[in-house]
Amino acid sequence: MEDIGTVHQQYLTEERLEARRGFWQPGPEGDPATAALDAIVASGAHDVLELGCGTGAFAARLRAAGPIRVLASDQSERMVAVTRQRGVEARVLDATDLPMPDDSYDAVAALWMLYHVADRPRALSEVRRVLRPDGVFVAITIGSDHLADLRVEAGGAPVQPGFSSENGEEQLRAHFSEVVRSDFRTRAVFDDRAAALTYLDTGHDDVRWELPEFDTPREYAGHVTMFVCRD
Repeated sequence: MEDIGTVHQQYLTEERLEARRGFWQPGPEGDPATAALDAIVASGAHDVLELGCGTGAFAARLRAAGPIRVLASDQSERMVAVTRQRGVEARVLDATDLPMPDDSYDAVAALWMLYHVADRPRALSEVRRVLRPDGVFVAITIGSDHLADLRVEAGGAPVQPGFSSENGEEQLRAHFSEVVRSDFRTRAVFDDRAAALTYLDTGHDDVRWELPEFDTPREYAGHVTMFVCRD
């Protein structure tokens, strides 16, 4: 995926993240973030830690879902500030070095962020450490075929995330005895060529994207996987 320095630069502000989200629509299996929310609520969690909270949208939904205490975290100071503006408690934290005692949380969430973590085994060990014995870890990631048609059409290549739909389960099973996966066929809709290029430019691929003109909406398939993990 992207190196950690590039990721830090990419998320200094929220504009890129918000631009990406605006193009996505759920597929027949529903919205992955809603499924993650439902999994945490169904577990009966009261204390939840979110890693890589971005602008805090998911953390705010969690807090509104019931009597749940949420700590949102991100490595980006700007993302933490935006999350706090939603009224959610948020801190700048490194997922590989969490300053919490053992068995602190009923649930930990990491949505679309583990492929950015350079030392995933250490981060997953930290997640396992701060989870209570009956806790749940919910992770969401993408597959290598995620928007592959658009990326290839525009002169690039499919993504190869370090933590993906294809390899994520194996990594998680090194830390959790139970890993249940759910796959979602999402879709990105672009009104025209300019919108598609805007989306592609939100990344840091070393590609000069090129697309033929189109002025009627085009839909491209995404692939998202949710993993629900327990000891």
